[in-house]
Amino acid sequence: QVQLVESGGGLVQAGGSLRLSCAASGRTFSSTAMGWFRQAPGKEREFVAGISWNGGSTYYADSVKGRFTISRDNAKNTVYLQMNSLKPEDTAVYYCAARSGAYEPPRPYPYAYDYWGRGTQVSVSS
Repeated sequence: QVQLVESGGGLVQAGGSLRLSCAASGRTFSSTAMGWFRQAPGKEREFVAGISWNGGSTYYADSVKGRFTISRDNAKNTVYLQMNSLKPEDTAVYYCAARSGAYEPPRPYPYAYDYWGRGTQVSVSS
C-alpha cells in the first residue's frame, strides 16, 4: 500500500516556475515507478512525466519536454516535478501516481497506476 500527498501548486505568471513534490508513505516506494499526470477542466487526465524506480529512466509528454524535469529521492520517499517556462495551457490539477508492481517501468497511461494522490492545483496566468 502506498499513500501519496502532493504539494507545491499555486498561481504563477507565464514564464515562471513551480516545483511540485509528492510525499509517499509505504515500504515499497523505492522499488516503484512513479508518474505525474494532470487534468484540466473538461479534459481527460493526461500523462506529464514518469520516472523509473531508481531514477535511471525518465519520460515526458511532448508538450512539457525541455521545460519540466521529474526526479526522485528514495531516501526521502519523495518525487518532484520541476516546472519551468510555464504556459497558461499548463493550468490543471496535477496528480502524483504510483505503480503497484516492483521494478515495473513507468507508463504514460492512467490505468497503469494503482495509487493516486488528491492532486494540487497549478494555475498559470497570461
